[in-house]
Amino acid sequence: MAGSSVDAVHTIILWVGFLGGWLLVAGPVFQAAVELRDEEIDRESMAAAHESVPEPRRISPWWWLLPPVAYLRIRRDQREYRRVIFDAMPLATRRQFASFVDKATGWMFVAGGAALIALKETWELVEHYEWPLWVWIVLVLVMAALAVVNTAVRMARTRELVGES
Repeated sequence: MAGSSVDAVHTIILWVGFLGGWLLVAGPVFQAAVELRDEEIDRESMAAAHESVPEPRRISPWWWLLPPVAYLRIRRDQREYRRVIFDAMPLATRRQFASFVDKATGWMFVAGGAALIALKETWELVEHYEWPLWVWIVLVLVMAALAVVNTAVRMARTRELVGES
């Protein structure tokens, strides 16, 4: 009898870990959406800076005969283009942009770490029941979708509640 109660507790713990892991994903995704929505960014200054800088030149199609070289040239040109746009922004807008990117990066790390934990917890649950691999894949996709949909619905409800369009 003692063995069956230990097995039951083990099963409950696996389900708790599974649900907890996915809550750890949903929480940072939602919090990131809230914080980044509320971040003050002068979009008009950013758009003006973008429009003030000419588009980067296209590389010659001949470079694609050497794909790695073409790729490196395009990356270099894009990096330079972003730097020129960034330099064309007012200092306050650059600070706002940097703050936004820093917060987004931080939340990405938190949600990414949580996702790794959720993947492991999901695997342990699937392994416990000896389900096939496809069940793990479906569970991961469904739970990730639920985390994103939860955030989208909550953000839409908040906009509706405060009368934003």
